[in-house]
Amino acid sequence: MYKFFLTITFIGLFVTTINAQRPETKQVNITGKVVDNETNQPLEYATIAFYSKQQNKIITGGITDIKGHFKISVPTGVYDISIEYISFKTQTIPNKRITSNENIGTFSLDIDAEALDAVEIIAERTTVEIRLDKKIYNVGKDLTVSGGTVSDVLDNVPSVSVDAEGNIALRGDGNVLILINGKPSGLVGINSTDALQQLPAESIEKVEVITSPSARYESEGTAGIINIILRRSKLQGLNGALTGNLGSPDAAGISGNINYRTGDVNFFNTSSYSYRESPGHNYIFTRFKQSGDFTDEKTDWTSIRKGITTNTGLEWYINNSASITTSFLYSNNDNERNSINRLLQFDQDMNLIGESNRLDPILNDSKTIQYSLNFTKDFEQSSHQLTFDFQYEKNDQDRFSEVVFNGITTDIVTTIDDQTQILLRTDYVLPLGENSQIEMGYRGDFDNKSTDYKVELLDIATNAFVVNDSLSNIFNFKQYVNAAYFQYGNKTGKFSYLLGLRMENTQITLDQPTSGDFETKNYTGLFPTVNLSYEISEDQSITLGYNRRLRRPFSFFLNPFPSRTSLTNIFQGNPDLDPTYSTKIDLGYLNRFGKFTLSSSLYYQHSTDVRNFISFETGEVVEINGIEVPVIQRSPVNLATSDRFGFEFNLNYSPTKKWRINSDFNLFKFATKGDFNGTNFDSEDLSWTFRVNNKLTLPGKIDWQTNINYRAPRNNSQGQSESTYSTNMAFSKDLFKDKASIAFNIRDLFDSIKFRSDLETDTFFSTRELQYRGGRTYNLSFTYRFNQKKKRQRSRNRGGDLEFEG
Repeated sequence: MYKFFLTITFIGLFVTTINAQRPETKQVNITGKVVDNETNQPLEYATIAFYSKQQNKIITGGITDIKGHFKISVPTGVYDISIEYISFKTQTIPNKRITSNENIGTFSLDIDAEALDAVEIIAERTTVEIRLDKKIYNVGKDLTVSGGTVSDVLDNVPSVSVDAEGNIALRGDGNVLILINGKPSGLVGINSTDALQQLPAESIEKVEVITSPSARYESEGTAGIINIILRRSKLQGLNGALTGNLGSPDAAGISGNINYRTGDVNFFNTSSYSYRESPGHNYIFTRFKQSGDFTDEKTDWTSIRKGITTNTGLEWYINNSASITTSFLYSNNDNERNSINRLLQFDQDMNLIGESNRLDPILNDSKTIQYSLNFTKDFEQSSHQLTFDFQYEKNDQDRFSEVVFNGITTDIVTTIDDQTQILLRTDYVLPLGENSQIEMGYRGDFDNKSTDYKVELLDIATNAFVVNDSLSNIFNFKQYVNAAYFQYGNKTGKFSYLLGLRMENTQITLDQPTSGDFETKNYTGLFPTVNLSYEISEDQSITLGYNRRLRRPFSFFLNPFPSRTSLTNIFQGNPDLDPTYSTKIDLGYLNRFGKFTLSSSLYYQHSTDVRNFISFETGEVVEINGIEVPVIQRSPVNLATSDRFGFEFNLNYSPTKKWRINSDFNLFKFATKGDFNGTNFDSEDLSWTFRVNNKLTLPGKIDWQTNINYRAPRNNSQGQSESTYSTNMAFSKDLFKDKASIAFNIRDLFDSIKFRSDLETDTFFSTRELQYRGGRTYNLSFTYRFNQKKKRQRSRNRGGDLEFEG
């Protein structure tokens, strides 16, 4: 912590020095009016932006009111002032010197006939920006996720998929890092799957898909990084939106965002409350080869998720070149899961020899608080910047369950998770001329987590509950990561490159006071990155990326004590897990021709110490109804090396302004080689995924959207999983002069999102069916916007531009 306080002191002295050296600026009010040149009618929601060439960015801006008037507080200086309105030609006042309050007059805008159709298309859809090391999907009016969650949004983003259990994968690889606003966040705290299903879809502004991260990013996540950017407005005055939704199975929610900017201060808040009921089931049928006996285990549950999340922040623009942003996040979720486990036992002739029922109601209370601070200093030269970030968060999660077996309470299971995380980060960017720059920085992640797992079993003799020391455990986990990086970027003509090197040191402590086990791990790695781009023409570009990354095991996977959700099928962590290392090469091609946009890539990835989940008989048995049943354990191990080859392309087609088709196809082959406990687990498979999204505007300006997803069968070292597919459909209509929208959507139209798999070992064979989200769902949502434009501003979407920022 000494380094942290030293850094804070340095930042404070730096800000004081900068403020003392810079000349004072004052805020003045700029007024005017915007009208339609043809009708002379006022244009409400026209955008006025003040761009500073010196700082190479928009300093401030605002929108017109219902009478076309605007009044914007602006720091004194020289600006290019732009006046824009959807489907109209932009007017610009170059090099306007502002020194005092001034009315800059009335602006009459002409309709842009050529851009009219294209503007409407871009305004309504999710658009993509191609950067040197990532793709940015600006989330537009995606009807199938209206009233949904962040998981629903991600499931519609190209290259990203969400499986039946809510796990997120990038190009079919689940080793992906999830960030919120570029940082780890309490919004994806202890259980990211549950958290992402509670955060409302309307809170997202854009999603960054980073398959070839530069050295600025942490090396975690062998598949890449998904960075979720939340909404925040910088327009002057008060603006926001409110959304309410109702659904079936029982679901309701309300969410809103509000921004208020006046002068040098911008206040923002995003809040939501949600209630969702989700039925699900997990069926496992097992045949034991030696005895020939069968077990048929069926678990049905209903999950109830209810909670509130609020994120409040303040931006203070100290002067024209420095700003401080601080925010506070609070999340409180009270969840329940009522599950019934029925176990049927059969002999080899399929005669029923035993039956039991196990009721396992789980109460889950989780709270998250997070405080973050950002300081940004822009120097006089464009892109010359220093940033500092501090973030502290605390996650508490308590789980309580009373297990009822055949009508008798037999187990009381209590789990208390306490986690604190501290992030320190500073980045410095220095331009070298107009087309080159260097960047360097430091990052420290300090994670402490304690899991107190207590199992109390009924003592039949005394009719009292006694703590079982062989099942109970306290697991203390510490992971401290210190990293430094350097990278250099340059653009020469149509060729751009970004070269970087990152060094990370990881220190891990595994402490089990109950058993007396104590272990430490310390490892340091170098992670080079190379990103190249060549712009063939304005519409075509080629990119090439190389990087080395790792995947550290979660504390849950290291905890060696078994779960109690089932007596015969258990999960148990492995404290001997090591990180997985991978190197990846990605060759991309972008082409825009006519009404088509094609984005494609070839990729190859080689990984060592790959983490796989294997199932095996433990050698132990449990007695149920007087019959001994073998216990099957599922655990993670560093099994093998793997090679992964793939080809992906995204094709977008807009035949008319009322019809758009987006598609995504990913074909990949993977080969795994490894042995565990004398058993060979080599496997090889070819699989693919396909997604198509169709949107059509019907008469009456009703939008109709259909989304279809398909995942082909996959084989692994112990079995295979069957194909899955899903269909989503939605309708939407704008109301009250586009200030409001109403949408109705159906997810999993054909009740087809079910995960089915077969598994075979030397001692048993099993089949499994899992449905996590509860099948078909219906949702009706209503959104009202005040002082906000429904439609997005236009984006050129050009590839090959040199974008160095992480």
